[in-house]
Amino acid sequence: MKKDKIILGLDPGTSVMGYGVIQITGNKMSMLQYGVIHLSKYVNHEIKLRKIFDRVTSLIEDYTPDEVALEAPFYGKNIQSMLKLGRAQGVAMAAALRLDLPISEYAPKKVKQSVTGNGNASKEQVAEMLKTLLGIKEIPKLLDATDALGVAVCHHFQGGKTASGPKSWKAFINDNPGRVKK
Repeated sequence: MKKDKIILGLDPGTSVMGYGVIQITGNKMSMLQYGVIHLSKYVNHEIKLRKIFDRVTSLIEDYTPDEVALEAPFYGKNIQSMLKLGRAQGVAMAAALRLDLPISEYAPKKVKQSVTGNGNASKEQVAEMLKTLLGIKEIPKLLDATDALGVAVCHHFQGGKTASGPKSWKAFINDNPGRVKK
């Protein structure tokens, strides 16, 4: 198992999308970059999706991550919002898949549990713990950025494997060649 790696964490959204990039060198974890993609200024959903694809592609080109970890959508009551969120996640995944990067998904509770030890922790508690773990000087106003860092840290703590299955789509395809339609 390769110890030195870069992980891109993503917190998909249709108004604000968080991203965080961490580097693992031996037993040391450090933050390379984090921030948000502001999408609410775009009224057209298709333009938002294009911006997500372009920015995730740019992050991949700039930081050359070895793996991508995404926060899985949580269940919501508004079906239209869930569909839009799923599209945002799908577009982010497509940007990573375009370069054959392994992708893992983590439920919000799993991320909170991994980072803070409490699956019901608040976003602020996650941000405070990441401040300690990664040496972040100041917590950002939009916690979507620290949420994305949390996804990357969770992925590292999980050893790159989700509890629900293969660690990437590539691994799933390799394990299930008969389920792929060409």
